[in-house]
Amino acid sequence: MRISEQGQVTIPKHLRDRYGMTANVEVDITPTEQGLLIRKRPAGKHPVDRVYGILNGGDTDEYLDEARGK
Repeated sequence: MRISEQGQVTIPKHLRDRYGMTANVEVDITPTEQGLLIRKRPAGKHPVDRVYGILNGGDTDEYLDEARGK
């Protein structure tokens, strides 16, 4: 492998497939005594999953009216 002028490295397909490194996966690069360690970052929670159920089954219109002070 070579580093491009922009500092990019292409990870071979068989390694991307083996370690689940698909397009747009974020990675961490950690310096070690042996060189650089590249690890896939754990997937964060999807924004919708973070707020799912916040209304506890309430009515959306009532919630919005309350939030707007009506």
